[in-house]
Amino acid sequence: MEEVLPLGLKDQESYISFWNDCISSGLRGCMLIELALRGRFQLEACGMRCKSILTRKVICKSDVPTGDVLLDEVLKHVKETQLPERVQNWIELLTAETWNPLKLHYQLRNVWERLAKNLVERGILTTEKQNFLRFHMRTHPLTNNNIKQRLIKKVQEAVLDKWVNDPHHNRLLALICSAHALDVLESTFAPLLDEQYDLATKKANTNEVLWAVVAAFTK
Repeated sequence: MEEVLPLGLKDQESYISFWNDCISSGLRGCMLIELALRGRFQLEACGMRCKSILTRKVICKSDVPTGDVLLDEVLKHVKETQLPERVQNWIELLTAETWNPLKLHYQLRNVWERLAKNLVERGILTTEKQNFLRFHMRTHPLTNNNIKQRLIKKVQEAVLDKWVNDPHHNRLLALICSAHALDVLESTFAPLLDEQYDLATKKANTNEVLWAVVAAFTK
């Protein structure tokens, strides 16, 4: 989630686009991915009858704290829940997109701000205030734009020079898929030459129908 966030920051304004309605739920999804990559979460077993991946519940495989406040908050919620939930349900619960008042306590508050604060404390972002008409808005510019450029280069190389079908590249694949889902992948490819842009887009999208079908089933 801390790699996806800088990719979405506007270079000059240093904030996420107001038109991006994916970032809130997307960052919660990134946390589930991160906890799975750290061996804390897994999906329930398929059993004798194969279940759709979207219908299988999230199981807490290990409750050892990660040391990250946000991740440990998610870990605690999943560990202590009485009834296991699916991935999509957890994203909705953590984003507070639920009509069940008994489950509102699962909401993660101020995720964007807390992630930005962590990056500020580590010297990756800084804090400024900008005026928008009559409103004052806190923004978080990068302390060094090379940080974002390295992330952009990593994603570009992954879909161009270093594209391999290797299951060990799960973290990089998670970054690319998350950037795609959060609608910040376009800005990563924008600096490429036309030929490179076309190639990167084709590889990242794989097949637009595939993404459309996945999105339809997920919804």
